Amino acid sequence: MMTASAVRAAERPLGRGGATISAIGLGCMSLSGVYGEADDDASIALVQQAIGMGVTHLDSSDMYGWGHNETLLGRALAGRRDQVLLASKFGQVRREGGGNGVDGRPEHVMAACEASLKRLGVEVIDLYYQHRVDPTVPIEDTVGAMARLVAQGKVRFLGLSEARPDTIRRAHATHPIAAVQTEYSLLYRKEAEETRAVTRALGITYVAYAPLGRGLLTGAVRTADDVGGRRAAHPRFLPENLPRNLALVDRVAAFAAAKGSTPAQLVLAWLLAQGDDVVAIPGTRRMERVRENLGALAVTLSPDEVAAISAAVPPGAASGERYPAANMKGVYL
Repeated sequence: MMTASAVRAAERPLGRGGATISAIGLGCMSLSGVYGEADDDASIALVQQAIGMGVTHLDSSDMYGWGHNETLLGRALAGRRDQVLLASKFGQVRREGGGNGVDGRPEHVMAACEASLKRLGVEVIDLYYQHRVDPTVPIEDTVGAMARLVAQGKVRFLGLSEARPDTIRRAHATHPIAAVQTEYSLLYRKEAEETRAVTRALGITYVAYAPLGRGLLTGAVRTADDVGGRRAAHPRFLPENLPRNLALVDRVAAFAAAKGSTPAQLVLAWLLAQGDDVVAIPGTRRMERVRENLGALAVTLSPDEVAAISAAVPPGAASGERYPAANMKGVYL
């Protein structure tokens, strides 16, 4: 098992601002019932144990449980605030009777941050993202408001989620962007790798969410019955796509067996081998998965092994889009 000091020693730079961030952090969305029922006391214990194991990067959002996730983290961080780099996001808004909306207006940026600070019980958010780009508001206006939060000392670093390369360039010209996050795994990497060409050039850290393919790459999902919550609607798990995707997962499992690692550890090691500008935020409700994921830091892949794994699951090989059709309209903008 990786020691806390070894996990912390593997931290990577966050942008060019001088801070560092866990190479493997903790995505906290699943702690708010998104993928099935979650117990708050168990979730708090998981966060605190993860911190004790050396994890310093916690990723939340105001829309995870519509405030529940941030409130939960606030409780978990009592007495531990100085041990973590705390990330949260704004921008998605709830619309009764319909899908989520997006609000990137400057006034919403300021109000959302105040609400998040209160729920988290902190004075400053280390890394504050626009969760989804608002196509009706110039990115310069949204990031300009985010920059005012930095000037006010309420936010340390800025980030974008699901932003396309041109949007990132415009945002970065308004105020330095420290991190960009997009879904990135062996299964879904075409948009991510296009984005990384820009973030790498600008000195921006790339934060890979869903690095385990929403659990598919772990090998734990073999039938549609193994998937619950919102994941069940994702095209990758639908009957017409799952068998073809499982064939790709089996290729990964074969590499993992040869390497003496679990499939999850192998794909996380592959991801981190893409460059020191990449970090991952796998999510889980189970402590054994946190331990397993951190074990990826001990898996070393040669350039030839990285190339072979990449070739076994080439870009575009996955069957099904990474979100349902309605949600795809709101990403990579």
